[in-house]
This record gives sequence, structure tokens and C-alpha cells, in this order.
Amino acid sequence: MKRRTVTLRKSLHALIAAASLLMAAWQAVVPAHAEEAPFISIVTGLAPDDLLNVRTKPSPIGKTETRLAAGASVRNLGCNDIDGHQWCKIVSDNPRATGWAPARYLVPVNPAAVSDADQQADAGTEDAGAAADANTTGDRVAAADPAQPPLAPPADLEARLGRAAHPAAPETPMKSAADTAMQDAYGLALAAAETPSTGEVAPPAAQDPQTVAELPHQSDALAGGGSIEIPCARNVGQPMTRCAATVLHKGTDKAEVTVTWPDGGTRVISFDGGRPAGSDAQGDFRFTREGSLSMIRVGVSERFEITDAVAFGE
Repeated sequence: MKRRTVTLRKSLHALIAAASLLMAAWQAVVPAHAEEAPFISIVTGLAPDDLLNVRTKPSPIGKTETRLAAGASVRNLGCNDIDGHQWCKIVSDNPRATGWAPARYLVPVNPAAVSDADQQADAGTEDAGAAADANTTGDRVAAADPAQPPLAPPADLEARLGRAAHPAAPETPMKSAADTAMQDAYGLALAAAETPSTGEVAPPAAQDPQTVAELPHQSDALAGGGSIEIPCARNVGQPMTRCAATVLHKGTDKAEVTVTWPDGGTRVISFDGGRPAGSDAQGDFRFTREGSLSMIRVGVSERFEITDAVAFGE
């Protein structure tokens, strides 16, 4: 009887010790799972029918990864102050993308910060992608048959990519179809602005002094290191591409930017008081500002991004 009592006591002590170990393990596991819960933010504060740009780096000129509608939920990995503006790194599941968005369009804002290493890595990824694209193009040219002169890309593709075709011989370059189309579009837009809407011929009047910044020829502009191009999109859901543009300055804070679509047609956007003021389209006109960048929407689908440097030559 005595041995049985001792055995029961030992078994009871073992059960109590096992229960204590289970409670300790449960307390250790529960906080760990609680800390791993993702921080969820909701996209809000957008203009009607507008979409939020998710960019590869925390900058209004970063490449657009995707666009999110108001009400979309995203995982917020943290927010950093970039040049006086808060940007948050987010992860979207539909569509699947990772990138940066302005914090003012996210509620609530994650108080945690993204590490400097992650932020610099995102900026370096976009730069590396651009360099890889340039190297790939160079490799394709080098792999061509040396006995044959390199083929020049089509005029519209050349304008989008911002690259100049190298002539096989030092001959005078012919005016491309894109140059001709842009000059014709500019002339039509200028003629429409000077012609009265009633169809009557207006009496000649003294012209106000104004400065015209025309898009230079592709070969000359690219040889000089740049050209006038702006990000643009014409259809709903279309990624931003590059459009040629001409600028008509009408003083220090007034201008008209004529944008030529890659597939033809133009859109004229007016600036007044240093801000976008309207367009030549019938649809609604609205814009938001990111520093010196104006993000403009015309109607339901047209989108433009124009910096103050382009509009006013600052």
C-alpha cells in the first residue's frame, strides 16, 4: 500500500509539471503570432474615378508598378519621410505588386519605418532595371551582322524610348514622320486658338510677346542629352508611357502644353497661376500635386504628369 501511494504522488507531480510546461509554451507562442499580424491600410482620399499610383521607389517620378482604386486594402510595411512628404511601402494582393505610395492616401498610417537599406535597395532596383534595358539594347546591336548597317527603330518607338538611331553614313538626316506629325499638330492647335469659335475671321491684332519652346528634332535633341517628353496614358488601366510635348509660354506663370499621343492626336493642357487650369477636351479636368509635379486627369481615362520645369522652364 505504501509503494502504491508513493507511485501515485510521483505521477501527480509529473502531471502538474507537464501542465506548467504547456502553459509556458502557450504564453510564448501567442505573443509571437500576435506580433506577426500584418498592418492593413485602406486606400482613400482620391478624386472621383482616380487611381493611386504604386511606384517602385518613394518618388513622384518613380516607375509605376500598378494603380489601386479607392477602398483597396494593402499591407503597410512602414512609412518614411522623404523630402518633407511621407511615403509608405505597401504590398497589394490584387493586383499583386509591391511598391511605394504617398501616406496621405492610406488610412491608418503604419508608425513603423522602413529601413534605409530597403529604401535604397528599391531605388537601386529601378536604376538597375533601366541600365539592364540599355545594356540589352546595346548587346542586340553588337550581335547584328557587321556587314549590314543597323536598322533604325520606327519613328514612334524611337520617340517613346528616347533613343536616337545612328546613321550608317554622315548624311543629312531626313525629317521623320513623328517630327512632321508633331509640327502639324502644333500648327493646328495654334491655328485653332487664333480662330474665333463662330467661324468669323477676326481682324488682325498686335500679337503679345510670347516665347515658344518647340520640341527639337529627335536627332539634335538626343545628341544634346534630352528632349521634351512627359508620362502619359490614354486608356483606362493602360500603363504610363512617354508622349512628345511642346510648350507655349504666355508669361511667367501661364503656359499651354500640347501633348502628342504616340498613336496620333493631341491634347492641349493650359496652366494659369503656376497650376493646371484646363484642357481642350469636353470631359472633367482635375489634378493633384506632388512637390513640383502635377498629376493631371482629363475625362475618365486620360492621365498626364507634367513638372513645373517642363511647363514654365524653371
